[in-house]
Amino acid sequence: MTDDAGLVIGTDGRARCFWGGSSPDYAAYHDDEWGKPVRGDDALYERLCLEAFQSGLSWITILRKRPAFRAAFAGFSIDKVAAFSDADAARLMADTGIVRNRMKIDAAIANARAAADLPDGLSALLWSFAPDPRPARPATRADVPAITPASTALAKDLKKRGFRFVGPTTAYALMQATGMVDDHLAGCWVPPLSPHPGA
Repeated sequence: MTDDAGLVIGTDGRARCFWGGSSPDYAAYHDDEWGKPVRGDDALYERLCLEAFQSGLSWITILRKRPAFRAAFAGFSIDKVAAFSDADAARLMADTGIVRNRMKIDAAIANARAAADLPDGLSALLWSFAPDPRPARPATRADVPAITPASTALAKDLKKRGFRFVGPTTAYALMQATGMVDDHLAGCWVPPLSPHPGA
């Protein structure tokens, strides 16, 4: 049962964000991954791809298909995916383990090529948009934004560099998931991040 702030108390007695207690998969992702800082070009490329594939779908669908996505996209190696051919795109469209959407598949390949062209790497670019200091944790579910000025600026910059399927909402979901911001609710059991992204 969710309280007025948007917290749900799990069977373990821990207060989690409203979405984190609806299934064991969500609870594990909420507790162990979501909102923790992610660095490294390939690791962030994976998150960028998964957020784009999630557009219009539930995140649980993407979580459950994540092993198949990793296998299909060469472990989300930027260099390997950047070298994918039309035959690889056709192979991906035939892969029932992933989301078979041609526009999203093409975007993932284009995004690998765009990431490979970044002089300082994807991680440096994405983290340059992390607000410093991080905003305070939202008090309630209603206080969690869908987009922010930072995510709008990030999306604009990525599109300028040739990235696709990265609007401000997707960019903000990426920032939330990778710890650029800390949007666990204030009463959530997960320990808060440092106010400063570089710390």
